[in-house]
Amino acid sequence: MKRDERRQAIMDILVEDRAVDLDDLADRFAVSKMTIHRDLDDLEQAGLLRKVRGGATIEAGTQFESDFRIRELQDSSAKSRMAHVALDLVEPGMSVMVNDGSMASLLGARLADKAPLTVITNNAAVLDHLKDVPRVTLIALGGAYSAKFNGYFGLVTEYALARLRADIAFISTPALAGLQAFHMDEPVVRAKRAMMAGAERSVLLVNHQRFGRPALHLLADLSEFDAIITDAPPAPEDRAALDRAGIALTIASAQPTED
Repeated sequence: MKRDERRQAIMDILVEDRAVDLDDLADRFAVSKMTIHRDLDDLEQAGLLRKVRGGATIEAGTQFESDFRIRELQDSSAKSRMAHVALDLVEPGMSVMVNDGSMASLLGARLADKAPLTVITNNAAVLDHLKDVPRVTLIALGGAYSAKFNGYFGLVTEYALARLRADIAFISTPALAGLQAFHMDEPVVRAKRAMMAGAERSVLLVNHQRFGRPALHLLADLSEFDAIITDAPPAPEDRAALDRAGIALTIASAQPTED
């Protein structure tokens, strides 16, 4: 197996299992541990994984979030349920802000069902989904493109957002601990904060597996959001903390099937 094929195979395993063991990889591909170390080093340098003792993972850390191309392949059912609930908050004629992220990408694609709309976004996937949709006025936020997040960030993005207003902003987060949401990347935090400042209502979208996981940068107190949507109940202690603070949590249960 060639080097590039082996590295793609490692990423395929990570998408499925979220973590890999160095010894297992060496045995699986019949190569030395040093070869696997080099593979993992290069993949980490590309921002696709983070090395841990004895292997690697794509699970988020305080300073690491996996590449958009990986996240796009994960948790499709959970994202679909959250998007279904989020769409109920959108009415035709609204102006809607959608931030970066794979969850937001799925939601953005479904906004076509709510046309006519004005959609404001820095999410490259949402731009691609909606660019040819009739009755959707699409406002693309400029800025510096990040392949890792598949979005646009920086001063240009923030300048544009400071001059726009919307009815609702959908904000996603990869980390939530206590009564606060976090993110690993400062420019991403600034863009999300700018959207929140420019919207009449802000809605937080967060996978239940991201509860109890802080990250490097504080994004917002949960009390700053008008609604919080997740895909399944978080751990009892996390839910109890929200209940004590009087913060409502919407659980996106399985959608009913049609006969």
